[in-house]
Amino acid sequence: MEKTGDAGGIADEFFPNAQADVGPLVSSTNLFLDKVGEVVLTCHSDGLSWKLLEPPDDDRTCLGLKQISRTATEVKFSDVYAVELMHGSGRVNGAKCFSLHDCHDSKMYHFSVHSFERSKSQPSLLTLVMYAFSHNNMETCQMWVNRINDSLNKDIGRPKNLLVFVNPFSGKANGFKTWETVAPIFSRAKVKTKVIATERAGHAFDVMASMAVKDLKSYDGVLAVGGDGFFNEILNGFLLSRHNAPNLPTPSDFFQPVGTNSVVNVTNDAPAEASHQDEDQSPFLSGSRSHNGSGLMNLNLSKFTGSDPGLSNPADQDHAFPIPSERFRFGIIPAGSTDSIVMCTTGARDTITSSLHIVLGKRVCLDIARVVRWKTTSTSTIEPFVRYAASFAGYGFYGDVITESEKYRFMGPKRYDYAGTKVFLRHRSYEAEVAYLEVESEKTKLLPENGRPLERIRAFLGQNKSDNLVCRKNCKVCNTKPNGATTRTPNAMPYSHPKGARWLKSRGNFLSVGAAIISNRNEKAPDGLVADAHLSDGFLHLILIRNCPRALYLWHLTQLARRGGEPLNFEFVEHHKTPAFAFTSFGNESVWNLDGELFQAHQLSAQVFRGLISYFASGPEV
Repeated sequence: MEKTGDAGGIADEFFPNAQADVGPLVSSTNLFLDKVGEVVLTCHSDGLSWKLLEPPDDDRTCLGLKQISRTATEVKFSDVYAVELMHGSGRVNGAKCFSLHDCHDSKMYHFSVHSFERSKSQPSLLTLVMYAFSHNNMETCQMWVNRINDSLNKDIGRPKNLLVFVNPFSGKANGFKTWETVAPIFSRAKVKTKVIATERAGHAFDVMASMAVKDLKSYDGVLAVGGDGFFNEILNGFLLSRHNAPNLPTPSDFFQPVGTNSVVNVTNDAPAEASHQDEDQSPFLSGSRSHNGSGLMNLNLSKFTGSDPGLSNPADQDHAFPIPSERFRFGIIPAGSTDSIVMCTTGARDTITSSLHIVLGKRVCLDIARVVRWKTTSTSTIEPFVRYAASFAGYGFYGDVITESEKYRFMGPKRYDYAGTKVFLRHRSYEAEVAYLEVESEKTKLLPENGRPLERIRAFLGQNKSDNLVCRKNCKVCNTKPNGATTRTPNAMPYSHPKGARWLKSRGNFLSVGAAIISNRNEKAPDGLVADAHLSDGFLHLILIRNCPRALYLWHLTQLARRGGEPLNFEFVEHHKTPAFAFTSFGNESVWNLDGELFQAHQLSAQVFRGLISYFASGPEV
């Protein structure tokens, strides 16, 4: 039973002494909904619903057009990002067409409920929608605004204060325009934003690295208006001086390389006071190396920006800010050339969609790879230097493309197509050795040699699809707790490898070496480099492309570019799912691509930290 008033009044009566079979307490009011007519608006515990008071007959028309409403009839508070009282008065739009009452001749007051709707063809794509309600009593509108705001404020996961970095040179140099487009969403949602427009390369890094913990804690997160490379800069500024990770894998076994695809048995019981030579034989750094007193290795951070802002006060920077932090999240509003991180976390390369994920307080955990460069060139001394990557690390073809594209920055995003074509025609291979930590439950499924031709045909025809789970919203794989975890937050630690774990080696001439932390979907590769890579499972996907005829390599690239392709189903492609790998080049040149940024490294290693950061997204929709 529900109390309602007439068109000019208000029914704000609650069900007293509600019984269990009655349902949640509700309140209702007769209002006018723009472009619909007079409705009964009802407030529930989890949202709003409305019902047309007098549905029009099928033959009722307005300006010769049938006015049968096909709008939504309810909205959840979890999907509402703002409610606004529209100051001033005016005529209600819709009442005249329906001719329900003469209210269209009276002064009306308005309030709007801001939400979104999903694209029918692309469920991950969100578009803004506004429900404009009207009443001739100002206090009635104010009451509804207050009530809805009270419900929205109960969601403690929504951000209140954000630090925003805008890169004016990302992508097509439209960073400012992108932010101006979405800024009203944040203002409407009452999210305070401090906006910093970067003036040079490394500007965002310097700000993040030098920010005091007290100032950092005043924000609920940090946003990057730009591309993946710009986000990488912000991420490194945050983590390099704050993330404590003493156990880094080292490729020291490569100093005396062994044969192709060999096996190295590894144990982790080296003595605490081992000599330098003994340490070099361990795949992980022992606790006996030089530390700064907090457990963090003395790694040279100054080479990144020419200074060391993040280590001025280790006691303040390293310990006071929790990593990972469930409250403090990162976000990207896409304005780059590929925006693969946004594609993998929200499912759409769209500024509105990303902004809505942020203001609604969505949250997923992201794996982050900690990359250590041990030697810059073949003749340089061993000097560890740390960088972090959120999406991809690539060598060979990938490093050559990013190097070549730097010459054509004036071309904008098209420079990658041009540079990629030049590098493909060059068809260079590089001698290198790669070691990766074998995971017993994730061993690569090798195809029988006599089945290769048939498998190639199946791949070309789009058959033989992977049965592995693709990462989606509420992903079961990412939400599975690691062994020994007791909280909802992943342990943000490197993969826990047992004693006696094996490092497998692969040496040869490679066209490319790629390490995908996420699937890396983008407009050029709709399924990404690895279709079933996950956002937070503690693994990366190591992809080794051995030297092969140019035509076969083109076939591989073609499979990457088509939805449903099988780019990994070739004899010259090795695919290994692993938590850590190490690399040594045997050539004079060795340039890597880290999240779209150049990184020169002759010898490096990397390990994945599961769920190291929180991110404003919920994952792609099915």
